[in-house]
Amino acid sequence: MNNGTRSSDVKSWGCDAHVHVIGDRTQYPMALERHYTPAPADTTHLLNHLTSQELGRVVIVQPSVYGTDNRCLLDAITTLGPMARGIAVLDENVSNSALMQLDSKGIRGIRLNFESSANYQIEHLRNALRFWSSRIASFGWHIQVYAPFEMIALCANTIKTLPTSLVLDHFALWPATRSENSLEKSVIDLLAEGHIYIKLSASYRLTSWTESNLQELSHQLVKTNPEQLLWGSDWPHTNREYGLDRYSVSRYRDIKSEQLLNERLKWLPTAELQHQVMVSNAAKLYGY
Repeated sequence: MNNGTRSSDVKSWGCDAHVHVIGDRTQYPMALERHYTPAPADTTHLLNHLTSQELGRVVIVQPSVYGTDNRCLLDAITTLGPMARGIAVLDENVSNSALMQLDSKGIRGIRLNFESSANYQIEHLRNALRFWSSRIASFGWHIQVYAPFEMIALCANTIKTLPTSLVLDHFALWPATRSENSLEKSVIDLLAEGHIYIKLSASYRLTSWTESNLQELSHQLVKTNPEQLLWGSDWPHTNREYGLDRYSVSRYRDIKSEQLLNERLKWLPTAELQHQVMVSNAAKLYGY
């Protein structure tokens, strides 16, 4: 396949593997215990975003503000049709029949969010990984984890035993003070051996990183295992505005489409890599 064909495939079948949809609050009330309140960002706006990125597929991730109420997520998948897949947040008491229904509606994994909840208990993550992996393995789902880098590294031995894959959000929150230590080696080994996927996404959440250093990291990850990487925009770029209470609306970050496109080209500098990460890897993991 030549470069032109691969570029065309990315425009048709390329996937933004990390977005959120926020509905009208009268129809989709947010959890009372949420940490912040984002403005609406519906499927019409999402389609405009995908057009600006020249992408034809999308994975919608349940945001923390909805807790385990996945109605907005499921309605968005229904609206978008075959181009969309979803990652849900679920209560531990969810039944197998409910999991089957979610699978039929396009859900392909569950999300564990330890970072937003500031839960840094290693044993809590280990237990959650074991529990959810046993519940969802038969569906071919995966576990998406948003947690500090050190937590992932310290759970490496557990991760290697799981019957499901893990997807790590936002460059796995890789620490900017990089060193060839055992923690970094543990995560690199997980990637090399195919136990985890890492999303190249949300550079603005890695506030201590320089642009050039993040590019260097992305190239290291590509060199380690390009078949276990994904790309995501983190649209609509949620933000907890400093000084606002949890029920006041926080504005989204002003992230330009050009910035996202430029980052992709720097992180995935060839048409072959873009096709691998944004078409092939996403199709395999999300069942397109």
